[in-house]
Amino acid sequence: MSEITYAQAIKEAMSEEMRRDENVFLMGEDVGLYGGAFGVSVGMFEEFGEERVRDTPISEAVIAGAAAGAAVTGMRPIAEIMFSDFTTISMDQLVNQAAKMRYMFGGKAKVPMVLRTPGGSGTGAAAQHSQSLEAWFCHVPGLKVVIPSTPYDAKGLLKAAIRDDNPVIFIEQKLLYRRKGEVPEGDYIIELGKADVKREGKDVTIISYGRMIPPCLKVAEELAAEGIDVEVVDPRTLLPLDKDTLIQSAKKTGRVLIVHEAVQTGGFGGEIAAVLADSEAFYYLDAPIKRLGGLDIPIPYCPELEKNAVPTEEKIKEAIKTLMKGSAKA
Repeated sequence: MSEITYAQAIKEAMSEEMRRDENVFLMGEDVGLYGGAFGVSVGMFEEFGEERVRDTPISEAVIAGAAAGAAVTGMRPIAEIMFSDFTTISMDQLVNQAAKMRYMFGGKAKVPMVLRTPGGSGTGAAAQHSQSLEAWFCHVPGLKVVIPSTPYDAKGLLKAAIRDDNPVIFIEQKLLYRRKGEVPEGDYIIELGKADVKREGKDVTIISYGRMIPPCLKVAEELAAEGIDVEVVDPRTLLPLDKDTLIQSAKKTGRVLIVHEAVQTGGFGGEIAAVLADSEAFYYLDAPIKRLGGLDIPIPYCPELEKNAVPTEEKIKEAIKTLMKGSAKA
């Protein structure tokens, strides 16, 4: 095991897959000589050259469309969109082309592409560079959606995504890039669609993902001192979703809090809540399922307002204590 950052884990995954398979290449704005907007691909241009680490024009539609076209002809592109907010410009290529091709060609066509994109707030980048749009992609049949929370998960999930024969949206939350964790040296894969129980507990389940996992784990440790035993479950991939692990945890604890950075209205937490409510877990619940998402506002530029636009440790702790009282009110 070596301790590396989330960003380094992503670079390792890409580099190892490019060495393993000559059809894998990286493309995007400033991914070459500059090394990516967040420094993830630093050094890759020097190792693989301009044919396999390709700087593109400033056109997200072109990036996504070229990736889909390359994928359907046998390549395995990794396309980077500099900020997830700008996937909006590439939605036609992703939603109407990449996601549909395998189905519309009766399975004869494969679209093995990965769209990597940094998402979320916390860097002072304001309303147009700080959104969490994962629920948009989860609404589209044909796409897979991955949001890793640790360096270990980031590397194993990205390698699995690159080897997958379907388009995968791989969302990297910005505040995790410099976070360190233990990562095995060499090749390993984390199967898409397998959740991970980050912390075992018996009193209440938190279901969360991405950069909300660290504060959820911190709150769980603090509440343990108060006699509240919190289980933290990370789906890791939203599509495909490991429903069984979520249901079993809900049955075990009888209380569920769903936490995500994205705005609460229309957020993926609503889908998780529906999955649990439609399952046998419903009959084991001692309190209504509770969601804690971001406020329904654009992300502010002001640091203090930005911090409080998404779930904080204080809000997570308050929501858990409310659940322990068996009340649906915050």
